[in-house]
Amino acid sequence: MFKNSSTKLIEYYNLINHNLIYNNKAINRYKKSNFELSVNKAKSLDLLKESIVNIKNCDLKKNAKNIVFSDGNPKSKIMLIGEAPGANEDQEGLPFVGRAGQLLDKMLSAIDLDRKKVYISNIINFRPPENRRPTDDEIKRYLPFISKHIEIIQPKILVLLGSTAMNALIGKDIVISKMRGKWIEKKFGACVTSVIITFHPAFLMRQPAQKKMAWIDLKMIREKKNILKI
Repeated sequence: MFKNSSTKLIEYYNLINHNLIYNNKAINRYKKSNFELSVNKAKSLDLLKESIVNIKNCDLKKNAKNIVFSDGNPKSKIMLIGEAPGANEDQEGLPFVGRAGQLLDKMLSAIDLDRKKVYISNIINFRPPENRRPTDDEIKRYLPFISKHIEIIQPKILVLLGSTAMNALIGKDIVISKMRGKWIEKKFGACVTSVIITFHPAFLMRQPAQKKMAWIDLKMIREKKNILKI
């Protein structure tokens, strides 16, 4: 028997709100599962990461402790892209490991996903000072890298978390309130993928009333995943 929508919504709220406010400890993701990749894909990811590490004249790189390249399963057909690393991410060298990462994990769990089933990166690979929003010039500098990253991963579903990721990859003259919850077909190099935009977990922590809209987006991702047999 399928549960009614009200019951599922209550379960979702219980899941994403439980213990979130009081747990400020970063999630330790150094012990990661090993995923067997093709030689070409592994080499392409290594070369991309090396190119980012070797970027010249970047103040973000100069002030950061670590490159934050990715987390999750590089074989996954579901890719998530956020904005930029924060302090916890800079410390560990992995995306979404602070409080926003805890919420993201709960959101994924609500639709039967986890970090072994998705692949996660950011528009920017180094932490902006004081966790500020990346500038237009910084986004422009890193855009070719994230576009190549998408092409290498070849996701069938691309989830953009927040307005920075949306504006960088879809367009600057659009607002997230009008674009979220819609599917867009987009091409990145040789990759054609279905893109959906939803709110960034950090925004949802500041505006919890929007979690109900994020739940609609999550259900759309679950439905698309089932249709594509991912």
